Amino acid sequence: MAGIQRKVAIGIDLGGTAVKIGILNRAYDLLAWTSIPTRAARPCAEVVADIGQAAKALLRDNGYTCADCIGVGIGSPGTVDSQSGIVLYSNNIRWEQVPLAAMLNKYIPVPVFASNDANCAALGEVLKGAAAGCKNAVFLTLGTGVGGGIVIDGKLFEGGHAGGVEPGHIRIGSEGRRCTCGRMDCLEAYASATALIRDAKEMAAQHPASLLWELCGRQLEQMDAKMPFDAAQAGDACGKKLTARYIGYLADGITDLVNIFRPDIVVLGGGVCAQGETLTEPINRYLRENCFGGPVAHIPRVVVAKNGNHAGMIGAAGLLDGHGVWDA
Repeated sequence: MAGIQRKVAIGIDLGGTAVKIGILNRAYDLLAWTSIPTRAARPCAEVVADIGQAAKALLRDNGYTCADCIGVGIGSPGTVDSQSGIVLYSNNIRWEQVPLAAMLNKYIPVPVFASNDANCAALGEVLKGAAAGCKNAVFLTLGTGVGGGIVIDGKLFEGGHAGGVEPGHIRIGSEGRRCTCGRMDCLEAYASATALIRDAKEMAAQHPASLLWELCGRQLEQMDAKMPFDAAQAGDACGKKLTARYIGYLADGITDLVNIFRPDIVVLGGGVCAQGETLTEPINRYLRENCFGGPVAHIPRVVVAKNGNHAGMIGAAGLLDGHGVWDA
């Protein structure tokens, strides 16, 4: 192929439903990518075999060989020991003590590095996304739960031990909400899409005249995280109350994270972020009014992620940079 860039990396985003696999160059341009079903109920060896074979096929179909690939990065849900490449535990795909990097290396004989999937998404936004040009960033994903990653001085912050950070499990509320982790009143219990949907269902049930009832077709099980914002935009009192309360919970948690890490920027990902400035601007006002130090301190902007479903692949490939593989 004319003009092909010979040295590339593979970035893999392992999810509970699908696995996204991409080929990237040194500038973290996504040159080609594919997706395969995870089918996580199978033994982990079968899942990894499918990933390895699909990655090799993607290289081959785009004119590369394994010799052109300098390394592989993979993001996995759950608690991942990035030093050993072992998935210690992942409820999402029901893995425990799975040597993911070593297993994948059998199919693609190049350096393989693994980390938590939210860590990879955070790194992807710093390398080529909403946080490009920033060395210090907080990244939150607002989905079924609240995950995230912290980048300090251009590198993922994972602390001194395996597992990475869990920003969704700082305590922010006082209503006695049980989090999926077992604790009470975690950020995830208030600011996840799951929490917003639960609150919207409760509000609709209590106020059948609300527009929320109409938007979900009078079927509470059809409620989604977009409907409260749609109701609010239409002037519905319940929608306005719901979204203001949700944004307040989220802003409270982000303020705590900003006070601790003092990032250059805060990036939000996940489905809720389709609301754009409707979501971010009230949070930015809250930060200006509530962050420690106020106007004399640096107050980071809160923005929406730019890479969408590609962030995990980009950040996974970025794991190679942290290990000096590109420069080897």
